[in-house]
Amino acid sequence: MSSFIKHLYIHVPFCKTICSYCDFTHVLYKEDLVDKWLTRLKKDLLEINNKTFETIYIGGGTPSCLNLRQLKELLSLIKPFSKDVLEYTIEINPESIDKDKIKLLKEYGINRTSIGLQSSNDRLLKIMNRHHNFEDVKRVVEMLKKEGLNNISIDIIYSLPTQTMEDLKKTLEDVLSLDIPHISLYSLTIEKGTIFDKLGYKPLDEEMEADMYEYIEKTLVEHDYIHYEIANFAKEGYESKHNLGYWNYDDYLGLCPGAVGKYNHKRYTNNRNLIDYIEDKDITEIEELTNEEEAFENIMMSLRTIYGLDLKMFKERYQIDFLDKYKNIIDKHSEFIIKDDHLICLKREILNTILLDFME
Repeated sequence: MSSFIKHLYIHVPFCKTICSYCDFTHVLYKEDLVDKWLTRLKKDLLEINNKTFETIYIGGGTPSCLNLRQLKELLSLIKPFSKDVLEYTIEINPESIDKDKIKLLKEYGINRTSIGLQSSNDRLLKIMNRHHNFEDVKRVVEMLKKEGLNNISIDIIYSLPTQTMEDLKKTLEDVLSLDIPHISLYSLTIEKGTIFDKLGYKPLDEEMEADMYEYIEKTLVEHDYIHYEIANFAKEGYESKHNLGYWNYDDYLGLCPGAVGKYNHKRYTNNRNLIDYIEDKDITEIEELTNEEEAFENIMMSLRTIYGLDLKMFKERYQIDFLDKYKNIIDKHSEFIIKDDHLICLKREILNTILLDFME
């Protein structure tokens, strides 16, 4: 790993319970397994050439389900890489975080938290096998703010089985009452092998899903959130720097089972098996990316944001003059504008349809 990589993602694969929709790599928490995982992670971190990163993101799973000792060990292992980090995020669940853990996060330089709310409706939370309520979330937000950790993101899932528009409106109203600067949306996709899949649940129909998305967008924009990416809203200055790294198609390092990384024109996908990882016999899938594949993926990711595709950077990366190569596509779609050497899509809700032209 010779070149500087801007972003580090560490996947904590442990959860106290398994959510009905979750398709991420996860295993039930066992103290001894976490300790073995930490020992193995230390080996990975010692092999990193980077002295620091611009962003670090600890995701899961449920990072906050680690006990206080384990959480401190995890943060201690990462500390050498966080000296000059601009954004340092950890995902937390309301039922597995407390004052002592929050103080520890601040002590080790965490400056952004992402809370898995999903819904404020108790009935829907039960369907999702979530074990908190909205009052728990309010308490966590208050504790975070008390420690000065004000850069908070909330996750919301919509198009849930049996969810009504009134359910969604109430969740949005509750989230807005928290006065937090970032909101991420997830439209439910029922993946094979999840609890929802096994129980035969279905998401809502496409028309209702579209209505919910439209309502969320309209409401959040009215409350001064910037719709800076298709599924993300932020108050000015609170856009996720780590996720913008993905959308700008920067290289990034992904550690632990199930994590993905991309650097040196390759995509690395780590084996999801925790025991293989602990025993140091995990197999990483490596996909060689052609110049054309990387160029298309860069287009696909960057056009998701309001900032669009950086045309100068695109030419430097791929030796392709975008405006020459794709002139016919640009002329075809009135949704495109060019501003400050960036190609911007004004109707990102139909982006998938537009991208089909770039694939031909």
